[in-house]
Amino acid sequence: MLKKTVGVYLSAIVAMVFWAFSFIWYKEVLVAYKPISLVLMRLIISSVLLIAVTASLGRLNRIKRKDIKTFILMSFLSPFLYFLGESYGVSYMPSTVAAVIIATIPLFSPIGAYYYLNERISIMNFLGIVVSVVGVGLVVFHKGLNLSDVHPIGIAFMLLAVVSALGYSLIVKKLADRYNVFSIVAYQNLIGVFFFLPLFFLLDFKQFIQVVPTWDVIKPLLSLGVFASTFAFIFFTYAIKNLGISKANIFTNAIPVLTAILAFFILDEEITPVKMAGILVVVLGLFLSQLRRGMFKGLFRKKDTENFLLEN
Repeated sequence: MLKKTVGVYLSAIVAMVFWAFSFIWYKEVLVAYKPISLVLMRLIISSVLLIAVTASLGRLNRIKRKDIKTFILMSFLSPFLYFLGESYGVSYMPSTVAAVIIATIPLFSPIGAYYYLNERISIMNFLGIVVSVVGVGLVVFHKGLNLSDVHPIGIAFMLLAVVSALGYSLIVKKLADRYNVFSIVAYQNLIGVFFFLPLFFLLDFKQFIQVVPTWDVIKPLLSLGVFASTFAFIFFTYAIKNLGISKANIFTNAIPVLTAILAFFILDEEITPVKMAGILVVVLGLFLSQLRRGMFKGLFRKKDTENFLLEN
């Protein structure tokens, strides 16, 4: 059970690492392709990969008739509305600002989880969420708050992504009790392809056929399809299934932090004392958000430890 608990948290962290990279990959692909084309291609890559692998291993669950509408609604929220909002939002604003808007998802998650799934969250857990959001602010705006290059349309698209992500989380939590995570992600991306196809032919097709992609574009596109659209969603769905919506979504606040760290190693960006303080605050918030009553007491008694692990 201890291995499973560690695995759940590692899954959430790995998903955030892939999504942190995605903000960098977005910018590299958007140089050549428009947002709709980008999303459609990453979904096709992910769908082909997942269906081929899961079907060959006998892990692809068949959708029950009663769940067809639920899967369609889930795919409409994410990937369709979520990627539509995120892709266009990133194209209208800096990646760091987009990341901090996404970081507001955990603030609203407990509300939906409480009313629709009867998930409860303690005051300490909610305090952890607030603390982590403050830390995100320090990381993103460590050199001051300058939103002059942020377009209102971009903010509207990012808020659409936030709302869609919340609805998606609620549906995934219910479906995860009846289907394995590989099947859920495979079907959501496959259905998402059909949602995006009409927009692609209407808005992007003429520009798409004129592009001659280079390896500098193909590489981040493949990375988005394989890592951000496939593995990240598999790991995150697994985390939602085992942690619940509120505790899983709080990990999205690690995305700006991970982006800052990646930028330091890959792009040689400076990590200022304020940014470092923000990183530590986010980590503290993540820790507080996962606390449970009697957690530390249980660590010193074998019986309580076993009960704690079983509950998680």
